[in-house]
Amino acid sequence: MKRRVGALSFGLLAMLAGSCLTASAKDFKTEKFTISTETIAGNLDHPWSLAFLPDGTLLVTERVGNMRLVTNGKVSEPIANVPKVAVMGQGGLLDVALAPDFPTSGKIYFTYSQPGKGGAGTALASAKLVRDEDGASLEDVSVLVSMNRKSRREQHFGSRIVVAPDGKLFVTMGERGQQRRAQDFRDHAGSVLRINADGSIPADNPFADGKRGLPELWSKGHRNPQGAVWDPVTQSLWTVEHGAMGGDEVNQPQPGKNYGWPVITYGKDYSGAKIGKGSAAEGYEQPLYYWDPSIAPSGAAVYEGEMFPEWQGDLLVGSLKFELLSRLDRDEKGAIKGEERIFDGEFGRIRDVRVAPDGSVYLLTDQSNGEIIRLTRSRQT
Repeated sequence: MKRRVGALSFGLLAMLAGSCLTASAKDFKTEKFTISTETIAGNLDHPWSLAFLPDGTLLVTERVGNMRLVTNGKVSEPIANVPKVAVMGQGGLLDVALAPDFPTSGKIYFTYSQPGKGGAGTALASAKLVRDEDGASLEDVSVLVSMNRKSRREQHFGSRIVVAPDGKLFVTMGERGQQRRAQDFRDHAGSVLRINADGSIPADNPFADGKRGLPELWSKGHRNPQGAVWDPVTQSLWTVEHGAMGGDEVNQPQPGKNYGWPVITYGKDYSGAKIGKGSAAEGYEQPLYYWDPSIAPSGAAVYEGEMFPEWQGDLLVGSLKFELLSRLDRDEKGAIKGEERIFDGEFGRIRDVRVAPDGSVYLLTDQSNGEIIRLTRSRQT
């Protein structure tokens, strides 16, 4: 008989992780304290995202199209009934998040590159996660948003999910390597979307009447946002996106605003040529922060927890290019004051960053033998 995952204490996670210490455990000094790292699990095929289940199990996506559970360091067989995924270039099975009522409903959200007419496009779906003695499966899979123009391009799918405190969903969409689409308000590409949990349109969306743009649009002018988080400091959505050469950005998308790509950018084309009008123009928003040279940012999280109080409210961002964790130091109002770079080249490409309920931090490494790495406070601190 199948059962839904119960709402057990997350204290089990620390116990489970503690039993998984391996010879690869290592300490690193940061600006404020020493971090201890341990490998929780390995042999994952390009892991992309993870979510913490109430009983301490980790729900992990692999870009190749698999969704797995990790318990006590043991990686499960693929979860059944994941929809068909277009695994192409940067596309595949991407982000995953739990619904607020997961302990009773078992409901999850996930994004993936969905095959369709003309190629593939980013899609957001919901499903019920069901587990039994034989494994796990998805039931009642429902596509909530499907990119309205598919493409055969293999890059810039996005895509992150943010469940806001009011239960509404934000999902980021890359511009699929087709720059002009980011300025087309009748196109999902290069945008942040906002929908209700059932896929319907919130009445207070900036284009809810559909006259000036698609009703699900929240903001436009984004290139490839692969990090997104609800910021408890400013009580707003923050995104992190890949720019061109020297133009990665942190943004705070506001309703109806245009964030400029490809009209304005701090980056250049990979050929060295200028893109658009430069770094500023009337009618386009400025980033809160940008990287030059580019770090190829990935997942992002705002730190909240007791384990690292010195990081409280700071933005943690993974880097694919420089294989590091970027900590953006913020003041009490959320303004970015500076950056600390940690683990440069130690673990490989960092694909995602997640803060666990116990205050530890989890990293995913983007490789064919990908790992889950847990960060805790070292006893040397």
